Amino acid sequence: MGKPQTRRKDTRQRILDVALELFLEHGYDQTSLREIAERLDVTKAALYYHFRTKEDILDALVGGIGERLDELIAWARVQPATLETRRELLRRLNEALEEGAPVFQFLQENQAALRGRAGPKTFRDRMQKLGTLLTDPESPVLDRVRSLSALFTVYFGTFAISSMDGTPEEKRAALLQVAWEQIDAAHAAGSRP
Repeated sequence: MGKPQTRRKDTRQRILDVALELFLEHGYDQTSLREIAERLDVTKAALYYHFRTKEDILDALVGGIGERLDELIAWARVQPATLETRRELLRRLNEALEEGAPVFQFLQENQAALRGRAGPKTFRDRMQKLGTLLTDPESPVLDRVRSLSALFTVYFGTFAISSMDGTPEEKRAALLQVAWEQIDAAHAAGSRP
């Protein structure tokens, strides 16, 4: 039998997985703690041991993705502001979006229900920081828009192309290629005399 702390982490992760599944199926507002407990086949008391409220579950879901983005922002801040760094930032973001796709899908589909919550606002702040790291403030507006478009291509493109034909890998590679083309164009224009 596993260690108690390991079992608690496993149970906590199971709760998060099932809650996310239900949030995606029915929406955040339409999912109750009772439904989460029933799907897990545990009592509400057992669920309360890990999460007191549905908002606590939301915070844990968004927090995990937030940590990944915070690591990406921290990495980019200590790198030189070069085209290579910006391309790598987009590649790493693309990878993070792939790993966290269900949570990002949940955030996208439940914007109205989550409006006013601190987690989604913090997420928007992180995206703004990423945008700042991708743009050169000295560049003309057109080039800054190109740089931000690269960010939006990777992030919003994930949802926009979900019903498009092609494998997830092909679609992610295409998004990254288009984002790189945008950041390359912004950099090329900015490097001209």
